Amino acid sequence: MRLRSAFLAASLAGVLASPALAAVDGRKLDAEIDRLMTVGKVPGLAMAVIENGKVTHVVAKGVRNEKGDPLQADTIMYAASITKATFAYYVLMLVDDGKVDLDKSIAEYLPKPLPAYPKYADLGVDDRWKTITIRRLLTHSSGLADQRFYDPENKLRFNLAPGSRYAYSNEGVNLAQFVIEESLGLKVGDEMNRRLFQPLGMARSSMIWRDDFKANLADGQHEDGKWEAHDDRSSVKAAGSLDTTIADMSKLAAAMASGWGLSVKARAELVKPSFPIVSQAQFPPFLIKDNPANARIGLAAGIGVIVFDGPQGHAFYKGGHNDITDNVLICVEKGRRCVVLLSNSGLGRRIFPPLVQAALGDVGMPWSWEYNPVLPVAP
Repeated sequence: MRLRSAFLAASLAGVLASPALAAVDGRKLDAEIDRLMTVGKVPGLAMAVIENGKVTHVVAKGVRNEKGDPLQADTIMYAASITKATFAYYVLMLVDDGKVDLDKSIAEYLPKPLPAYPKYADLGVDDRWKTITIRRLLTHSSGLADQRFYDPENKLRFNLAPGSRYAYSNEGVNLAQFVIEESLGLKVGDEMNRRLFQPLGMARSSMIWRDDFKANLADGQHEDGKWEAHDDRSSVKAAGSLDTTIADMSKLAAAMASGWGLSVKARAELVKPSFPIVSQAQFPPFLIKDNPANARIGLAAGIGVIVFDGPQGHAFYKGGHNDITDNVLICVEKGRRCVVLLSNSGLGRRIFPPLVQAALGDVGMPWSWEYNPVLPVAP
């Protein structure tokens, strides 16, 4: 904890700190990206800035693979768990359509009991699945395990009582997709393309692999410098199968900031604190250790995003990470201002705090909760 606190202080006030730009100066911001990428040893980074619900700056820096091919604004990058926020936005469209009620038991949607489906047979002896709602699945309060493959017997279980506390669950988000597809008879990947990607002009975004992505694709770099090929995801997973570009993701962030495609009521659901977060850190998800300070910033789960109150007022964000990917999308409600950062390295977090500071100023982002631990920038 001391390391995380020290890094946060340094990133915002020390050598790496960047003064907030009242109106983002693209040249200064790009120079700061160059500097921080060098210091942080991040191979490739793409960034977008949104002001007043409009995209004002998009840039891609560094390399996308071991050969040294340049990362570009239209390079395909893995969205990781930002997929969850994208899927949740689509679900809110279904809420507007009257096809989804966030607070109705999934038992009322499915044509047969959940354990009757082979994929969910493990829950057959636990009737608590009937208390699960779409809201609980999208706010990570279902109590379901994060990933069944972490279980010694590779079984899906409840690790907590549904509705008891926030605990990250990829299984839960994928279950929301399953319920929607089974009950409404649609394919989530196709529908997200039809209702989100195409109307917003996100021509190089997809919930499933497309062969036309091969020509301009970002591989990922491990902390030890070794490169790993981009994973060609062959099935739609609401928890994390989205491939996209910074140019496309900037359009999505602008849409989320302005409420494009949603009623005022549905947009309010996105950013309202649906479920309080008391945990000290996001990961590991079932470590029961609390931080009372969370309440001071109103840290909570919205629908597919995390919400909090900072120096600039109410804000929401979603991160997405693995060993070779580090991403974050942050929006401040006041002024409909956002920043999106996509990197092809698990070390992007080394430089995210000062870059967000440079673009948006101090928003009060809960970095120490999002990352466990926050990584100090290499000297």
